[in-house]
Amino acid sequence: MTDTAIRIEGLGKQYRIGTREPYKALRDVLTQAVTAPFKRLRNPKSNEFIWALKDVSFEIKRGEVVGIIGRNGAGKSTLLKILSRVTEPTEGYAEVHGRIGSLLEVGTGFHPELSGRENIYLNGAILGMKRAEIVRKFDEIVAFAEVEEFIDTPVKRYSSGMYLRLAFSVAAHLQPEILLVDEVLAVGDIEFQKKCIGKMGDISKEGRTILFVSHNLGAIRSLCENAIWIDNGQIAKKGAADEVARDYEEHQLKPFVESAYTGERNHEDIKNQTFYISRVEMLNEEREHTNIFRYNGRLTLIADLAGNPASGDYSVEFRIYKANEGFVCMGASGAYYDIYFDKKVKRIRIEIGPLILTNGEYTISLSVMTGTIRADTWESACSFHILECQPFAPGREVSNAVCILQHSFSENGFGRQ
Repeated sequence: MTDTAIRIEGLGKQYRIGTREPYKALRDVLTQAVTAPFKRLRNPKSNEFIWALKDVSFEIKRGEVVGIIGRNGAGKSTLLKILSRVTEPTEGYAEVHGRIGSLLEVGTGFHPELSGRENIYLNGAILGMKRAEIVRKFDEIVAFAEVEEFIDTPVKRYSSGMYLRLAFSVAAHLQPEILLVDEVLAVGDIEFQKKCIGKMGDISKEGRTILFVSHNLGAIRSLCENAIWIDNGQIAKKGAADEVARDYEEHQLKPFVESAYTGERNHEDIKNQTFYISRVEMLNEEREHTNIFRYNGRLTLIADLAGNPASGDYSVEFRIYKANEGFVCMGASGAYYDIYFDKKVKRIRIEIGPLILTNGEYTISLSVMTGTIRADTWESACSFHILECQPFAPGREVSNAVCILQHSFSENGFGRQ
């Protein structure tokens, strides 16, 4: 038996731009025969085409877990639909060796009038499984989907979340040799997404092949060995998941870098302020303006101030927050270092690092203090991204944490007293 699960050569899919023709009765056809010459003059049929996929070639071995990434409309879902035999390619071919289970959108393969129980048996039959196999897996499928109470209810009455839970559970438990999963998991709640990722990890350990389309690069890194980046219907890069995800992140962020390393204060925020932070800019260790940094790198903030403090000297404070995670750390010139700036000083440099932060987006808030009074606070003054967090070894990306503290290990304890 070949060790190749999927082999694709020169695959392309073309679509015509325009709308589908509606259903027509006989009288409509007769009427159209008379009026067609005039309608064509008013509303010519579109002859424009678009290539959703073009010249795509790759090979996936049995037991591989491969992530498919790319922006919306890049061609990822079209690729999975071709592999699932939902649509035919315009050119090229795709060889699939093994039974496929696919989850391309909520309710794929489900009949809305049938109950959850009946759809489980229907899907199993479509996958070529014997009734005895389905019976053996039935309770496990229902328990994972958490729909015991509604298993005999027609699925058309399910919420999208219930639909998704049952659809994924069926696809994962009926033991297809190849599992195709689209971004549909984003419909579920956070706990269910974690549950699904865990289940796909278990499936991969059983030696089954998984193609996983997702915008969640953390999930791609943790679950997949390799990844394929599709851009405008073509393969932009393929290789190790960490490397492909990093290059994709940098490509996505590149258009924003030049405009995002500086921030100007909104006049509405400071119209009543007598002393405030007016502008901020970020630089890396090479003194280059940027908002992209790597683990263990260093960040320099330049803050410009305007107006005059109410009394004497002032101090500066910064706070760093991670998107969707919350407060991470802070620093304060007065409280930590007993450093205060003369009121004539209107530009401050803040050196931050090494950045022991994990992958993701962070924001920095800045404050100025006059004595114990907070004269001004600029929330989310600037934002930056941490890429390539590999503190332990190349290829071992860390994304499921906020920071990596200095630590050590030893085989010697302190002994018993």
